[in-house]
Amino acid sequence: MLSGFDLDLSLWVALAVAAVICGFFIAARVHYLAIPKLSAVDAASSPADWMVVIPARNEEFFIARAVSSFPHDTVIVVDDQSEDRTAEAARKAGAGVMPAPEPARGAVGKANACMAGARVLNSHWILFADADTWFAPGFLESAVACAEASSLAFLSIYLAPEPAGWTERLLAPYAAALYFCGITPRGDPTAIFNGQCLLVQREPYEFVGGHAAVLNTLVEDVRIAALARRHRLKFATARTDSLGHIRFREVSATVRRGSLRFMLVSLWIGIAILAAALAAALWLPVLVWLILDDQRLAAGIFAILPSLLLLPWYRSWRAVLAPIAIYAMLPILFHSAIGALVGRPVEWKGRTI
Repeated sequence: MLSGFDLDLSLWVALAVAAVICGFFIAARVHYLAIPKLSAVDAASSPADWMVVIPARNEEFFIARAVSSFPHDTVIVVDDQSEDRTAEAARKAGAGVMPAPEPARGAVGKANACMAGARVLNSHWILFADADTWFAPGFLESAVACAEASSLAFLSIYLAPEPAGWTERLLAPYAAALYFCGITPRGDPTAIFNGQCLLVQREPYEFVGGHAAVLNTLVEDVRIAALARRHRLKFATARTDSLGHIRFREVSATVRRGSLRFMLVSLWIGIAILAAALAAALWLPVLVWLILDDQRLAAGIFAILPSLLLLPWYRSWRAVLAPIAIYAMLPILFHSAIGALVGRPVEWKGRTI
């Protein structure tokens, strides 16, 4: 009787854990797909009244690809006190380069560089893009068309992550899935606003104060969205799978910065992400329990559950490595969360933030 009870209990526990894991990661995919997809338009059909600002610090190996994504003489790279050959690489790729001014006390380098770049432009639209992004022809025309069709003043665009190297390919898709376990587009629309690729209409941008109004925060993108909402200006978020890409690199440092970001934006986002990670971590002990109870069919189904749920994020056979990512990410997440809670500084590109 006791053995039979144990068998039933293992199955019930496996069913409950599977339901929780599925709940988190199906919701994550739903959250991601709820972000409207950017539609491609013919580049020749849209007049070019835009410029691009790329803040860059120590990006000599990435900046050329970003600059080359856009037509000649449309990109300003603001060199944020780089200690490498970022400026030289940007000029060689065809960008205008200007040095970032010395940041004021308490100012964040990226916001300071974006502010400086925007101040020298008079185009109707300005795209702020990170140095490790790159874009397909017609991206900006498509982004501007999307913004104009919806009368937007600010448009944040999620780019397709492109990891390189085994560590990034293992962890980045899982990290993205966890991120959308906590981020809900139908919740607070400012929390999902992301400054890695941000299109702004110059007049409303200047009206809210631009990056000058958010110099002293690490979440300048969220604060810009909050300013837009306060002034009843329209803002939105879109996504693209093919028109724009971003390199997902330095996973540990990125997760640490993300944890600090969630502390500043919403603690509940961080809690939801940690809960999803803990639920996923129950997979292995429950699988072992099923195997020990000789529940072969249930164990076989349960064994492939993480790979099936995370296949849309990995988009390849590497989804079979998802269980490794689950346990490799745990110490990074907890170290980052504890660091954010106690106020431990984060090192990024030679600066402490």
